[in-house]
Amino acid sequence: MTRVAVVQAASIPFDSSATTAKAEGLIAECAGSGAELAVFPEAFVGCYPKGTAFGAVVGRRTGPGRELYQRYFDTAVQLDGPEVARLVGACAANAIFAVVGVIERLGSTLYCTALMIDPVEGLTEIHRKLMPTGLERLIWGFGDGSTIGTAPSAAGRVGTVICWENYMPALRQAMYAQGVELYCAPTADDRPTWLSTMTHIALEGRVFVLSACQAIRVGAYPECYQEEIGEDPASHLMRGGSAIVAPDGAVLAGPVFDEELILYAEVDLREIARAHLDMDAVGHYSRPDLFELRIDTRRQAPVVFCDEGASLTSTAEIAAGVAR
Repeated sequence: MTRVAVVQAASIPFDSSATTAKAEGLIAECAGSGAELAVFPEAFVGCYPKGTAFGAVVGRRTGPGRELYQRYFDTAVQLDGPEVARLVGACAANAIFAVVGVIERLGSTLYCTALMIDPVEGLTEIHRKLMPTGLERLIWGFGDGSTIGTAPSAAGRVGTVICWENYMPALRQAMYAQGVELYCAPTADDRPTWLSTMTHIALEGRVFVLSACQAIRVGAYPECYQEEIGEDPASHLMRGGSAIVAPDGAVLAGPVFDEELILYAEVDLREIARAHLDMDAVGHYSRPDLFELRIDTRRQAPVVFCDEGASLTSTAEIAAGVAR
């Protein structure tokens, strides 16, 4: 049996250093309770800016909206930056694998990213959200197929799909085809109906599903932000609803609403093989003679500099100083 944890906690909006410190403490708490894997919510470090449109309407943007975006941009993290290094250090110090949602800055574009951090290997995989939803497309770039991999861990093979990406059947198939065992779903969807989606995925993929959402009040955000969205500071902007679901659809922990807490569950990976007796979405229950999914896992770059005899270097790699 393996103990896993889902962290339902509030970030400290627009303060990535303070949120990272909070994450360090939560990682230690999960490990101290015997967990080998801890899953954090979407955009935990960097914050999920629910309720604001950054002054944007069709055909027009406002100065104050751009100023707020500047503040949001400045709080985003870089893969080679101090916040990620601290998270890697926390996982190493506590011998635990963590999936942490961050807002990542790469060049002049932000991405909603999930870090997969191994206590020995460090940052082993990242996943950039492929399909930002609605107005998220204004502030976040689109990830590509180069970051839809899975990662081995002491707890099992980990894969990450963020929020409404879970409604993309092809992406779910990509996870199943890579042998994901611990299907992690950081999200900002706090509706009670979200559990139905997580249960469906557990049954479809015959996997353990770990979904983490923030429980955060309006008052956690800066005063100017509160004034813009016009809601009671004591009300919840996101209510949580985190849960852990087994391959047979049984809910092992959660959902819990309106409070910060850590959910734990004991998982037995042998349940995955037993569940595949009558259903394997990418094996004996598929019809490859009728259906085929092709995935482009190449890193996409809008500009590529090519010098004879030299390797190709993309603008993104130049701006970031890292090749991922």
